[in-house]
Amino acid sequence: MNLYEAIYVRKSVRHYKLEELNQEVLEELKAFIDHLEPLFPEIKVKVKILENIKEKEKLKGLLVPNAPYYLVIYSEKKEKYDLNAGYIMQQISLYLTSRGIGSCFAGMGKPPKKTEEEMCFVIGMAFGKAKGETVRHDYDAKRLSLNELCVFKESPKTWVKEILEAARLAPSSFNSQPWRFVVYENRIHVFSKKSPSAGKNWRKFNEFNFGVMLANISVAAEEIWVDLDLIKLNNITHKTIPNNQYMISILIKQ
Repeated sequence: MNLYEAIYVRKSVRHYKLEELNQEVLEELKAFIDHLEPLFPEIKVKVKILENIKEKEKLKGLLVPNAPYYLVIYSEKKEKYDLNAGYIMQQISLYLTSRGIGSCFAGMGKPPKKTEEEMCFVIGMAFGKAKGETVRHDYDAKRLSLNELCVFKESPKTWVKEILEAARLAPSSFNSQPWRFVVYENRIHVFSKKSPSAGKNWRKFNEFNFGVMLANISVAAEEIWVDLDLIKLNNITHKTIPNNQYMISILIKQ
C-alpha cells in the first residue's frame, strides 16, 4: 500500500496494544520523517517520537488514547505554522497506515515538556499496533459528498475529481470538514466554512485541518502525475461569502 491508497482506508485508531514496534520499523519511520517536504520549508519544525512503554512518555490531556508511541511536532511560531504542521503530520499518518500501523491525532494532548529549542508545541499523534482493525473501507468514512462540498462552475477534468475525492476523505477535528470548493475545469478555489458554534480554538484547529487536507491533495496529485500550484489570488480575497473565508487556489496542470 502506498500513501495514495492509504487515503482511502485510513481511520482514526483509538485503542492500541501496548507492544513495541520492531526497531527497523521505527528507523524507517524516522527516515521517512527526515525526508518529508513541508508546505513551507522556511518554517523550522521538529518531529519527535515519544515512547510510552518503558519511558512512560504519555501525552497529557482529555481524550488522548493510551498508546505505545506518540509523535509530537514543534514549530517556529510563524504565520501559517499550523497549516504547515497539518501538512506534515497527515503525510506521516498516511505512511503509518501504509505500514499497517494505526494512528490518531490528539488535538487536546499536551507534551511532557513545554518547548523544544524555543519552538512551540503544535499537536501530538498516537500510534502503534491497533486493537482491532487498522483500516476501513472508504464508503465507511462519515464524510459529506462532493456535491455538498463543491460548487461546480465548469465540468472538471477527471484528475480534478480524483484530487477532490482525496480532499473529501481528509480527517478533520470533530469531523467538521470545514473546506468548501469552487471548481472549474482545471482549478479549485478553496474556502473555509465557519460553524456558527465554533469556539475560540476554531482558527488554530482550522488551519491544521486545512494542512491535513492539502497533504491529501498533494499525495493524490503525485500519484496521478499532475503538477499543482498553490496560490492566493488577489481578485478573490476581496470577495465575501457568508460564513466562508477564502483560503487558497489550486491550479492543476497536466
